[in-house]
This record gives sequence, structure tokens and C-alpha cells, in this order.
Amino acid sequence: MSRIFGEGKDLNALNMGCRALVLYFIMLLFIRISGTRTFGKKTAFDNIIVITIGALLSRVVVGASAFMPTVTAGFVLVMLHRALAWASLHHQWVDRIIKGSERILYTQGQIDQQNLDKSLMSKGDLMESVRINGNLNDLEAINEARLERTGEISIIKKE
Repeated sequence: MSRIFGEGKDLNALNMGCRALVLYFIMLLFIRISGTRTFGKKTAFDNIIVITIGALLSRVVVGASAFMPTVTAGFVLVMLHRALAWASLHHQWVDRIIKGSERILYTQGQIDQQNLDKSLMSKGDLMESVRINGNLNDLEAINEARLERTGEISIIKKE
């Protein structure tokens, strides 16, 4: 078995290829456990697990970390992510802590400067989003602009 998967950091192309193949199927299992929303929503909460698991498991492919302890650590992170996602589904306070909350940036003809400041956004950033997401060039043509928890700005046009 060590001839195929190698040991330590002295791995050849066959060793790394075999490790990558096995890890691919382990990652498919991890995706099923954590839920496909992890890779579709792109919230900070979801990006944390994607980046961390990728960095962690890449160490197994190149032989920088032992196989089973590293995969076990990845599994623990995936289970923690799933548990926090479940908790945020059932407890609004957990949801707010983990995923944050949306902010109204513009409503009823008024820019909410305080929320723009909290979001580290300028009026120019807001106008850019109105043009890109609302296909409009004037705030007067919209009812509301809201910074969503994903970091995207949603635009609700006037009727």
C-alpha cells in the first residue's frame, strides 16, 4: 500500500495522483455531509469551510500531513459546519451571529448613511450596485437597496 500512496514528503507522481483520487471521493462525501448549499450560497460562513477544508486536505495530497489525522480533522470541521448550520436554522440568534444580518442602504427616498458607513460603502458603491443590479441610473427609480448577508446588494424597483 505504501508503494501506491507513498510515505512522508518524498512522493512521486503516482503517489500524489492516488492520494488525490482517494481525497476526491472523500471530499464528495464531505460535500454531501455539509450540504450542497455550502458551495452555492457564498456567504462568509460557507466560504470559511471551503477555504479551510481545501487548505487542510491539500496537505494530504502533497504528503505534508499524515493521511488519517488530517482527514479526521476535515471531517470534524465539516460536522461542526453542519451543526452550526442546523443551529442557525432553528435559532435566530445563532443565525444572526454566524451569518450576520442584512442592512437597508436606501429606502423611501433616503440614503441610510449610518448603514453605508457600517458596510464600509460609499454612495458611489451604492450607485454602482443600482446600475449593475437594478439596471438603473437613478435612486429615485427604486424603492429600496439592501445589503444582503451574502454581501450582494439587492435592488427593489418602484412599480
